[in-house]
Amino acid sequence: MKKSILYILTVIILSSCAVKKEMSQDTEKLKINSILDKWHKDAAETNFDSYFDAIADDGIFIGTDATENWNKKEFMAFAKPFFDNKKAWDFTSLERNIYFSTDGKTAWFDELLNTQMKICRGSGVLVKINNDWKIKHYVLSMTIPNDNTNEVVSIKSAIENQIIKEKSK
Repeated sequence: MKKSILYILTVIILSSCAVKKEMSQDTEKLKINSILDKWHKDAAETNFDSYFDAIADDGIFIGTDATENWNKKEFMAFAKPFFDNKKAWDFTSLERNIYFSTDGKTAWFDELLNTQMKICRGSGVLVKINNDWKIKHYVLSMTIPNDNTNEVVSIKSAIENQIIKEKSK
């Protein structure tokens, strides 16, 4: 009888811990969704300071062009004229998946975006810094229908062959 009660109590306690962890992750997912939605909205509304405050100081942004791999400072310099001219980019999430490290201090995500380039894919990593989530790494990719891959490769070959040549040295 004592073993049965101990077993039941153990199951209840472990179940309670699992439910708490799931509830905590749900709360953190809501926070991250809110941060990313606001980040995209800040670009659309050209809120430069707010947009870049969401990125960690040592954050990285990788754009759709093969030459676009920037640290935060470089990305700010690239983006400043767009924000100053009130013509940045307008991305809206169509779908987003969020995952967490076991310690809950790192999250990674992927998202499909409605953009001026049609559907793009974003993926990234957020880290908790002083209890706030910050974007540590973000990659923006254009999607290409598989049936159109050869056409796209043909269009970009001249430019990217030169990049391949330079990077292969």
